[in-house]
Amino acid sequence: MAGHGPVMVLNQNTQRQTGREAQFGNISAAMAVSDIIRTTLGPRSMLKMLLDPMGGIVMTNDGNCILREVDVSHPTAKSMIELSRAQDEEVGDGTTSVIILAGEMLAMAEPFLRRNIHPTVIVGGYNRALQEALKICEKISIDVDVKDTKIMSQLVESCIGTKFSSRWSEKLVQMAQKAVLSVVVDVGGRKEVDIKRYAKVEKIPGGEIDDCKVLNGVMFNKDVTHSKMRRRIENPRIMLLDCPLEYKKGESQTNVEITDEEDWNTMLRMEEEYIENMCAEIIAFKPDIVITEKGVSDLAQHFFTKANITAFRRLRKTDNNRVARACGATIVSRTDELQESDIGTGCGLFEVRKIGDEYFTFLEDCQDAKACTILLRGGSKDVLNEVERNLQDAMQVVRNVVFEPKLLLGGGCTEMAVAVALSREGQKVEGVMQWPFQAVGEAMEVIPRTLASNCGVSVVRAITKLRAKHAAAFDAGEKCTFGVNGLSGEICDMTETGLYEPYAVKIQTIKTSIESAAMILRIDDVVSGTSRAQH
Repeated sequence: MAGHGPVMVLNQNTQRQTGREAQFGNISAAMAVSDIIRTTLGPRSMLKMLLDPMGGIVMTNDGNCILREVDVSHPTAKSMIELSRAQDEEVGDGTTSVIILAGEMLAMAEPFLRRNIHPTVIVGGYNRALQEALKICEKISIDVDVKDTKIMSQLVESCIGTKFSSRWSEKLVQMAQKAVLSVVVDVGGRKEVDIKRYAKVEKIPGGEIDDCKVLNGVMFNKDVTHSKMRRRIENPRIMLLDCPLEYKKGESQTNVEITDEEDWNTMLRMEEEYIENMCAEIIAFKPDIVITEKGVSDLAQHFFTKANITAFRRLRKTDNNRVARACGATIVSRTDELQESDIGTGCGLFEVRKIGDEYFTFLEDCQDAKACTILLRGGSKDVLNEVERNLQDAMQVVRNVVFEPKLLLGGGCTEMAVAVALSREGQKVEGVMQWPFQAVGEAMEVIPRTLASNCGVSVVRAITKLRAKHAAAFDAGEKCTFGVNGLSGEICDMTETGLYEPYAVKIQTIKTSIESAAMILRIDDVVSGTSRAQH
């Protein structure tokens, strides 16, 4: 082999980072991502303004939203961004905290790597710390009753308080609670809360934010098909269809040859009779409103107008499902299968109103509606989008508590309690693993630290004071309820300020951040290269 060049296994264009270089590269990438959104934590948070490639702008301080828009090339940074998305889908809140925590966990691991501690040892320490942290959270959690509106509104308040729409927090808190509790359904003994499908947010620019409300029923952006139809009906009978009220056309191209002139008239008459029969089947049930997801022909409209029935056509399937849930109707696919039980009678008032330039149909005052529409009004589209994002977060918070009625204290109180407990427990851990175990505790302090720094107070003083309070309480075997007040940066009792967070969100944040940090630490080789297509 002497005298030969090196053997090239990988393609020439491939860049490869191995060992330490790859690990440090990954850590700095993760820290860069967490630095982007560090200032968006807490009530004194800053907004980020992002320009997308199409020239549209997004103004937000929702961690997930920011990272969704940022274009990143580093693979580790990409996986960090996935974190916040997973967090958003799972619990809907805590997207900022999860990234900041994961970034801090990795930053804590860097000195260990420099001291030549093997990554698997660090990961082992992290995982033990995770189990311990979950036990601590379980121990300090507070049980809550979902119907207790005072605590629930404080809870949602602490979620919305960090967002742009905190000025109208009272309004949004009530809306979020009302919307979520109206779509809770018991399915075979377990609760099901489908916000995405049944709590629809309709944004109409104009008006002011005080005009926002949760409708006790649904609305959709449609006008009646014929101008002579009624636009306001009290206690209407509603029929929902999934079939076209027009003559069936052939599926593919059909040619009909007609030799006799009479046959042509017969054909036309058959078409008319077909529609007339369909309408007769519908009219027999005396509905006041007929809504279909497909088309309604002119002739059908004529029959409906004569029978004094209001018709809507081409309604979205999702909207139709919501109407069905709100007024208790069943969606029918064929008119000859209609039954009396399919008709919805749960709606109190049907009205078509004009808002701005467009007509909207309202089905309101429904008895026991299991679907609702949230009507948002506001100055401009950007404002509405941000309010909608905040409202989604608030609704997710309520949903989490409905599923798991436990709370933890906010304002960095839980994180500090975990940090103090881990540093004490860490002394019992044997060998090298003790350091990474305690490092997780130190990393948890990043949340109260960031809260304090976003307020512009002396971070060192605030955190030292907070740590001392928690340590004293831990030694005395008591529960410490002190945290950082996100508005003033002072250390105060969180039970008095009423800062609560859902247990599910906190647990998910800690799990996700430690697990992802452990995964990123185990990467020791990054191969990035382009394999050109062979011509």
